[in-house]
Amino acid sequence: MSQERYLEPHQARTRMPTLFEDLLGDSIERAFGEGVTTLPELVAYLNRVGPSGERGEAWTEEGFQALMKRLGD
Repeated sequence: MSQERYLEPHQARTRMPTLFEDLLGDSIERAFGEGVTTLPELVAYLNRVGPSGERGEAWTEEGFQALMKRLGD
């Protein structure tokens, strides 16, 4: 039987996401579902709805981009 190439939805994952990462991902999905399409809108959404940044700080465009880069490495 051949290996089903596309059945693993997390092919690049090296570890399980943290609770913060899960909450952030859920919030980003809700933002997209509500029509958010730009980084400034997304940052404003996260500051309004949450979660706060990893250390409880407010989101900035630079902080969000830095976190996404770190999580993607």
